[in-house]
Amino acid sequence: MSDAPLRASELTVAYDDRVVVRDLDLAIPRERVTAVVGANGCGKSTLLRTLARLLRPRGGAVLLDGHAISSLPSKEVAKRLAMLPQSPTAPESLSVEDLVARGRYPHQGLFRQWSPDDAAAVEDALAATGTTDLRDRALDELSGGQRQRAWIAMTLAQETELLLLDEPTTFLDLAHQIDVLDLLERLVADHGRTVVMVLHDLNQACRYADQLVAMRDGRIHVAGPPADVVDADFVRDVFGLEAHVIEDPVTGTPLCLPQANPRRTRCTI
Repeated sequence: MSDAPLRASELTVAYDDRVVVRDLDLAIPRERVTAVVGANGCGKSTLLRTLARLLRPRGGAVLLDGHAISSLPSKEVAKRLAMLPQSPTAPESLSVEDLVARGRYPHQGLFRQWSPDDAAAVEDALAATGTTDLRDRALDELSGGQRQRAWIAMTLAQETELLLLDEPTTFLDLAHQIDVLDLLERLVADHGRTVVMVLHDLNQACRYADQLVAMRDGRIHVAGPPADVVDADFVRDVFGLEAHVIEDPVTGTPLCLPQANPRRTRCTI
């Protein structure tokens, strides 16, 4: 894929002696949504953290716009790529507005301090995530879902072309999950962003992703448009689950309907 702003080449990642990602090649298409799915422990989060330069690979390379990401200055990477990990941390006394403002750090410098552009980016990010009315609240006063939206707002305020999000719908109720996924879809369609996200919900991944990347045992099992790759065999191979896969009556994308496990006994009262 020639127009891939982010690429992994023969990537191997390990924690001590345990190899988690092995000889992996992946191209992220520009101005598209890529969803990474797979069973727990298959290497999804490790892959995302390595793409964001939070982990150093044991072998291979990550290329950002054709350059080894390891060779680029940290601030240059932060202007082009934003990463939201699974469990971000910040001082609990920090207000939502102060947290979101931290997304503007890559744009600050010795000769460029806070500007009207920075203030506008913060306002836009608060509005997009529905957190404007929370701006003066401390993070430790918020519910898990409210805190997650504040972190997403910080990521948006960074105004990068590439957004990497590890389970961005964690802690969110169903309505806010859809709000966030709709927002990411709009960022791609209307603002030319490129989104890569790890999702646990296969049906949401099928509905929102242009490219689905399924991992198994640290490797890519299959990648492609959801309609081309998701069927009953896919669900069995990737998740070890028997399921019916039908067409979503609303979107036309694959819809997975898990079958009951015959070995699971039902509880009767």
